[in-house]
Amino acid sequence: MSTVQTAMAAANAALTEAGVLGAVRDTRRLMAACLEVAPDRMMLHTQDPLGDVTEAAFFAMIQLRIDRMPVSRILGFRAFYGRDFTITPDVLDPRPETETLIAQALSQHFDSFVDLGTGSGAIAVTLLAERPAAKGIATDISQAALSVAAQNAQRHCVDDRLGLIGSAWLDDVDGTFDLIISNPPYIAAGEMDALARDVREHDPWIALTDDADGLSAYRIIAASAPLHLTSGGRLMVEIGPTQAADVIQMFNNSGLHDVQVAADLDGRDRVICGQKP
Repeated sequence: MSTVQTAMAAANAALTEAGVLGAVRDTRRLMAACLEVAPDRMMLHTQDPLGDVTEAAFFAMIQLRIDRMPVSRILGFRAFYGRDFTITPDVLDPRPETETLIAQALSQHFDSFVDLGTGSGAIAVTLLAERPAAKGIATDISQAALSVAAQNAQRHCVDDRLGLIGSAWLDDVDGTFDLIISNPPYIAAGEMDALARDVREHDPWIALTDDADGLSAYRIIAASAPLHLTSGGRLMVEIGPTQAADVIQMFNNSGLHDVQVAADLDGRDRVICGQKP
């Protein structure tokens, strides 16, 4: 019978041979999930015997990873801004870069917000969890995505402060808000083939690209958002690293003031923010 250590060694070798980056980390996370222990406690279990059923489940996960399914999708959740979020094939897998968007949003006060194209609800739920007095609305054209967002809102006990609306951006939203925020699809159609398989084959196509130049959503949001912002309210969007100049121009053209760009932890342009006068 295999031990945890020997099974992990075999899995790590298989992942490495398949060219999977971060094989050691992925092996540890997947084994921890099979054993139902925290990854940082794995050293306490390396000599434990691994039952046949657990071993089979573990190597089934390893095969999925060899086939380039992200670990978060294998496990069904993603850690984001210190909380775990349920994800399904219907929603974008939240990225660490999007935490820059959260940090910028939290840098100023807001009582109300709209999250456009919410997907898993990671942005909206995080903002509500971090601001217990705030209320928000989250929109998406996918009812399946809204269902996932509802699960995550309930999971983190903010469902009583979050309204979910089936809407294309702001089309079916009424009222004005202190903050409008979005991480829209920004990959240009011509860039899709160059994406890693982990992303291209497992994230919803509609959450990645507009099948055009990657800027379609920004044009719509920039044009419509000022009508739904309170005086002094902010519009904030995540962007691709090469899109800052185009999106800044859209914000300026829409009458927003104090338009600024914020970089992510890797120093790449990541967030554009503008304010209604």
